[in-house]
Amino acid sequence: MKNDYKRLIEVDLPIRRISNHARAEKNIRSGHPWQLHIWWARRPWGACRAVALASLIPAPTDERCPEEFVKTATSVLTEVGFKPADGSRQKVEDALLRFIGEFARWEAGGDPHWRSAARKLVKAMHPHAPHVFDPFSGYGAIPGEAARLGCESVASELNPVALLCLRTLLEAMPRHGESLIEKFNEGAEFVKAEAEKRLASYYPERNGKQVIAWLWARTVTCEGPGCGATVPLISQTTIAKGSRKAWIEVTGDPKTKEVRIAVRSGKFIPAGLKKTAGGGYAICPVCGFTTDKERVKAQGKEGRIAHRLYGVAMAIGTRQGKEYAEPMPEDLAAFDKAVAAWERTLKSNPDADPREKYPFHDPRAFTAGQYGIKTWGDLFSPRQKLALHTIGEILRDYEQRLAARGEDRSLVRDTVTALALSVSNTVHYLTTMSTWLSEGMISCFIAGNAIAMRWDWAEANPLVDTYAGGLDFSFKKSEEALASTIAIDNTTTTVMRADAANYPLPDDAAEMFFSDPPYYDVVPYADLSDLCYVWLKRFVGHAQPDLLSEDLTPKAEQIVVNPYAVEDGRGDQSPQRYQERMTQAFTEARRVLRPDGIGCVVFAHKGTAAWETLLASIIDAGFVVTASWPIDTERAARMRAYKSAALGSSVHIVVRPRENPDGSLRTQEVGDWRDVLAELPRKIRGWIRRLIHEGVVGADAIFACLGPALEIYSRHARVEKANGDQVFLREYLEHVWATISREALATIFEGADATGFEPDARLTAMWLWTLRTEAGDAAAAVDDEDDESESKAGNAKGYALEFDAVNNIAKGLGIHLEDLTSVVEISKGNARLLAVSERTRYLFGGAPEEPVKRGRKKAEQQDLFAELLDEADAEFARREKVILKPGATTLDRVHQAMILFATGRGEALKRLLVDDGAGRDARFWTLANALLALYPKSSEESRWVDGVLARKKGLGL
Repeated sequence: MKNDYKRLIEVDLPIRRISNHARAEKNIRSGHPWQLHIWWARRPWGACRAVALASLIPAPTDERCPEEFVKTATSVLTEVGFKPADGSRQKVEDALLRFIGEFARWEAGGDPHWRSAARKLVKAMHPHAPHVFDPFSGYGAIPGEAARLGCESVASELNPVALLCLRTLLEAMPRHGESLIEKFNEGAEFVKAEAEKRLASYYPERNGKQVIAWLWARTVTCEGPGCGATVPLISQTTIAKGSRKAWIEVTGDPKTKEVRIAVRSGKFIPAGLKKTAGGGYAICPVCGFTTDKERVKAQGKEGRIAHRLYGVAMAIGTRQGKEYAEPMPEDLAAFDKAVAAWERTLKSNPDADPREKYPFHDPRAFTAGQYGIKTWGDLFSPRQKLALHTIGEILRDYEQRLAARGEDRSLVRDTVTALALSVSNTVHYLTTMSTWLSEGMISCFIAGNAIAMRWDWAEANPLVDTYAGGLDFSFKKSEEALASTIAIDNTTTTVMRADAANYPLPDDAAEMFFSDPPYYDVVPYADLSDLCYVWLKRFVGHAQPDLLSEDLTPKAEQIVVNPYAVEDGRGDQSPQRYQERMTQAFTEARRVLRPDGIGCVVFAHKGTAAWETLLASIIDAGFVVTASWPIDTERAARMRAYKSAALGSSVHIVVRPRENPDGSLRTQEVGDWRDVLAELPRKIRGWIRRLIHEGVVGADAIFACLGPALEIYSRHARVEKANGDQVFLREYLEHVWATISREALATIFEGADATGFEPDARLTAMWLWTLRTEAGDAAAAVDDEDDESESKAGNAKGYALEFDAVNNIAKGLGIHLEDLTSVVEISKGNARLLAVSERTRYLFGGAPEEPVKRGRKKAEQQDLFAELLDEADAEFARREKVILKPGATTLDRVHQAMILFATGRGEALKRLLVDDGAGRDARFWTLANALLALYPKSSEESRWVDGVLARKKGLGL
């Protein structure tokens, strides 16, 4: 059947409903495929399902859509409760959109009625199962959901850890079904029982209570004059914040140079608990000396960082709570016993220790390399390595048991592989970079796409029941993950190892290309996965030799940006190389895709350079952009989400081959530059308003506008100016960023002339709008950060964006950043909008700035202004006439008013607004209202500007 009709996704998509379901799915904690094993930047399966379906069926309102499909769709939709209001094509399309919006629910995929309806819709236009391929399959959401729709799907990857997951979920489970789950559960019980026998003496109970974790701290030597105390590095003093609160108190004895760590519990956590580590520094509790972070690193590289056990977390009954205590001699004795056992193991089997090279050249994501970590084995304690090695031996024992019973060889291999993946999924809890935060074990991947250095760490007990870090917990989650794939009803997925830039499928073999390629420099997939790879190859390398025979995962072939790659010996991974390789991958995708096929590329990044590179690759590969849709696929609480532009949405870019029916590239269409520029503002204006209506704002909206802009440009083989000069993508994108900035600013100051504001106000408003994550607020969620403060962007004052994004916004508004140093700070590729309190020096003629929490007691009110200042200048702050003169710009005057309100200087605020006339300027109140909507609701700026607005009526303004 000829597929020249518009697909539904090229006309409309229910992005709000899909996003709502995607957010809910990201928080599912049981019964989901991704609980088999950790992976990074995983897509919600329901959203992939909805996008795939909308890409495979026509839009009924398109005149080329066959009437037969409209009739079939009406019948199918009626069967599942989505009957069109009437027989018109528009109503059928509306009903299809409602169905797809609800089909994005994770649970809907397991319902046979919903699945059958979706398959009937696909089959109505594709009598033979359409072929869908994903050359960057990752964890498999896209090929898995394509199979659920009845497609022949191809999943390919380079990474062996991802491939093991794909083989297990998309090939082994359909092949064996309940038999695999049965053998998996049998194996889980065998492994737990044997692990208890062989490891219990190394993981003793405490008074009949299971230990969940042992709490450790790294130690360094104090370099204070005449001290030399051994300092345990404690970066968090609170152990538990729930009903059973617990904390630690660290004290030092100047006479003995000993440091005491006391574990306490009670109803209230005392204030002023002292930490001994922060920002990479070591603070000695004996003499008070602070050892510089560079010296701490030096001690690590010299092998002088050791470890001290300071606490034990124990389970009370079955999920009845936890209690905490200081270590007993038997705790240390058990650990020492494990050390001795591990040393004996290494004598007979030196390869048991994962001595593969750690990526210590990369300080972005692997900060531990700066402290002497050189191999992956260095991330584990001897007891952790002994436990993992022993469990690997038990897995092989179970494999031999199944083989001796005459079980099917492929079932044996797949069962043991699934068990190995489940054990591997505990590894990120069983390192010296894992930690304990507020009553629970936390993965060493708490920082997301990195392994952060941890001063105080938690050693999980692999024998514990029901808690993260234990085998029991992981096996239960894995069994649920395996069972969840049965509902896919998939017998049609092929998993293969392949380089996306040299794809092994024939020409014109597929109806759809749907992929989520690497996000430029965001995720070092290969390096991160090596943490698990080094153990997986020891567990099941003999059973999966084609995937697990190399020293580490392949690096040179991956398409990512890594400035440290050359230094690490893996070749060029520069932005230029990324674009070249991605262009090759997309060119291969176009070759495999039929001329009348459709593609969808998923991408998310907060840097404009990354977007320009990705889009250039798509265009240069010969694709036309026909639509784009932002879908909220990121978790609400994630690293760097507070006061920085952490994206909530991934943009789904819909593409078509720019090909003739015979597969040759169309090169004859030439676009007129004047026509392109004339259409651009209209397109962006309408799209921004649609996005805001759908709840998509901020950076998500900015990058979501790139798709519509590319629709205009990419429909032509080339765009030319009147003199015949070609307009290349980079030049066009400069106009795109400018148009987006202007149109977004117009929505911020709706009803007012944005050009009437000075540059600082326009940039501030656009900056804050970019940071918003949903209508009415900015991102406000933050996880615990890396102990190494050099990577802690979230702790800085103000509001951070990447410099290239800020620069494009500023240029689009006709603003020169170098003229706004009183508002913006630029450093190391990043830009920061200063907090209002940081502008005190500039706004009030010389007073420095340092905000402190406001007191509430009446007696303290006389010193409220001093709370914004250093103590040395408090006297200046108390002067009656604080303002030397009103600010030069509207933004300056609004910020002055905010600080005066915050410090209780009512008379000074009145003088500014009434006597000096700041409040008689309509722009003042327009800007104040805009800032109230733009500042994060939880920020001090939001409270201050709200207070200023509340004074307006009382002052008769």
